[in-house]
Amino acid sequence: MCRNITELRGLEPPATREEIEAAARQYVRKVSGITKPNATITDLMDVAALEVADITERLLEQVPARRQPPKTVPPLRRPEVRERLGLAQFSA
Repeated sequence: MCRNITELRGLEPPATREEIEAAARQYVRKVSGITKPNATITDLMDVAALEVADITERLLEQVPARRQPPKTVPPLRRPEVRERLGLAQFSA
């Protein structure tokens, strides 16, 4: 599990819902300390991640724009990560 939660504010194009949900899942795994949940816990963690994603999406809409983009490219924008996850390439 990553030590840092992905920065989404200031991306061009803006963060997608997919990126927001991925960051929310990362956050829920981190704060719960559960990296490989069993079937019962998975549903609880999914609901929590969607709630965090909703809050994050609202927050990103309301905070002022950044002057510079984040220093690192979010994982879901990296071709090698998308390929490993079996996702279509990110289109800017």
